[in-house]
Amino acid sequence: MSVCSLGDWLNLLALTALAAHLTSGDDYRVQSLAVGGVFIAKMLPAVLLGPLAGVFADRFDRRLTMVAADLARFAVVLSIPLVGSYQWIIIATVLVECVNLFWVPAKDATVPNLVPKAELEAANRLNLLVTYGTAPVAAMLFAALSVAGDLVAGVAPALSGPDLALIVNACAYLVSAFLIFTLRDIPKRDGGVSTPSMLKQIVEGWRFVGRDRLVRGLIIGMLGAFAAGGAVVGVAKIYVGTLGGGDAAYGVVFGAVFVGMALGIFFGLRLLRELSRRRLFGLSITVAGLVLVAIALVHNLVIVVMLTVLLGGCAGIAWIIGYTLIGLEVEDGLRGRTFAFLQSTARVTLLLVVAAASPLAALFGEHELALGAVGYRFDGTSLVMVIGGVLAMTVGLLALRHMDDRKGVPLAADLIAAVRGDRFPAEGSEQVPGLFVAFEGGEGSGKTTQSRTIGIWLRDQGYDVVQTREPGSTKVGMRLRAILLDAAEKGLSARAEALLYAADRAEHVEKVIRPALHRGSLVITDRYVDSSLAYQGAGRALAPDDVSKINAWATGGLVPHLTVLIDTPPEVGLTRLGGAVDRIEAEPLEFHERVRKEFRKLAAAAPERYLVVDGTQPMDEITRQIQDRIHELLPDPVPRESEDITGTMPAIRD
Repeated sequence: MSVCSLGDWLNLLALTALAAHLTSGDDYRVQSLAVGGVFIAKMLPAVLLGPLAGVFADRFDRRLTMVAADLARFAVVLSIPLVGSYQWIIIATVLVECVNLFWVPAKDATVPNLVPKAELEAANRLNLLVTYGTAPVAAMLFAALSVAGDLVAGVAPALSGPDLALIVNACAYLVSAFLIFTLRDIPKRDGGVSTPSMLKQIVEGWRFVGRDRLVRGLIIGMLGAFAAGGAVVGVAKIYVGTLGGGDAAYGVVFGAVFVGMALGIFFGLRLLRELSRRRLFGLSITVAGLVLVAIALVHNLVIVVMLTVLLGGCAGIAWIIGYTLIGLEVEDGLRGRTFAFLQSTARVTLLLVVAAASPLAALFGEHELALGAVGYRFDGTSLVMVIGGVLAMTVGLLALRHMDDRKGVPLAADLIAAVRGDRFPAEGSEQVPGLFVAFEGGEGSGKTTQSRTIGIWLRDQGYDVVQTREPGSTKVGMRLRAILLDAAEKGLSARAEALLYAADRAEHVEKVIRPALHRGSLVITDRYVDSSLAYQGAGRALAPDDVSKINAWATGGLVPHLTVLIDTPPEVGLTRLGGAVDRIEAEPLEFHERVRKEFRKLAAAAPERYLVVDGTQPMDEITRQIQDRIHELLPDPVPRESEDITGTMPAIRD
């Protein structure tokens, strides 16, 4: 896979460079169309023949399929520098991509059969690493081969840098064929179901995307990023040429994108770990669009390379957040179709944008603008990248609007706080001298037992602990609890239920939680706002924004410093109860599954404030994990006999 990925990236660089070389005697418009034609030829077969290749991978020997595909790619790629015409570049590109269509699904179908199920996620991460991690290596190799081609030009004038790159590319496919031929344990066939047609994938995916607001925002953002990227890909080679750079410079700029992606994936999320992932997704796409506009307007190759690294960093952050959130938010039965929808529409989007980018650049041509005594060149490539940048900024803001989970908190202040390593307090929240920990989870998850155990542990260490629960920790709350949990109250409407829980919570915060926190106590509560978001929002199918607003007003925006989620499958938790006891526990399994999914979604949206613990582990192990996390937040213990304990514990942000 590593060798093939290296060959694929080298192939892309060499073909676009060779297309520009073969039309170097023509004008700017012809060069733009020539490079754009290569990209169209690379993407068109995947759009038209993808389902057929998937069926082929399920019916024939996958090892022989991959070996035959590598040998075919070796022969076709090696023929390109021998023929040396632009027409053959287009034909050969289509042939190589048709062969790729049979290699990729055969590989994807083989990997799950070669690793244990528990290691499949790690294998997929490795797949991503070798697919995109080889791009900078290919870029550096292409730059070196371009320099080597210039050096040998005197000895072999017909052999250019792109020709050398294509020869190395062909050898990579030959090595891959040999390596795969030696893997005798690859199963011949898996007997899987045939891949559905692309049209069916798009229809099924669109139905789900249209219903889920978060996934809709993710898809809009990622497709917008693909469109902006397609605009860049279609004109990058010509743009670098207008800046005075050759093939080596093109390789450096190409590699800079992927160096930036790696930096964004590995360091961007750590630098901004206190910022909501949903906000960071839309923000990264918006900033990428702004950087792309700057790249289009700045005519300095060194600055363009540095800006390209930043562009890649933003793309890397958006890419990893998008794929992670889709993996977390979409249930297993729909996840494959959602990814298929994304991949199919991404290919169509790239094809349409690349097909339009080069003709648009060619149509606009080159223009010299007189700014006083200073001349400024603005050509078609700059126009395409400006349009791509504006498009990225638009979809980034649109995704942010769909996904923002901290409405009311100024984005600039939130971002500045995240850079400093802090989390900007939500609207209406306050700094208090105490520590607030909430325990959440489904029925029978073990949260009540763990909250009591942690309370005892903290008291034993000398802390002033207030142990509480919802609903029913006040006189009014006890009456509300009797109504809410009475199995006879089956006719209670979902809205009335949500309002009653909010009323109990308002009384709870006003009479118990906030006074204890201002005294400097440690407050441990069994359930808080997340329970309403999960049970009434997801379980009762009420609008999440409405439930959130009601509870934000009821609590005055008071947010726990830490929320411990005991994640237990509903079928396990309900079995522990030994039978339905109250009105909520008596709900069907589907209700509790929606609740669990919503809890996990809330935790994924703000991982810095949550501790998610597997509730199927032994109780002692669960307790130890919770103690380790709470220990990080604890101040020095204060003796209970101290009369003035207000202010003795350092303020911790909500």
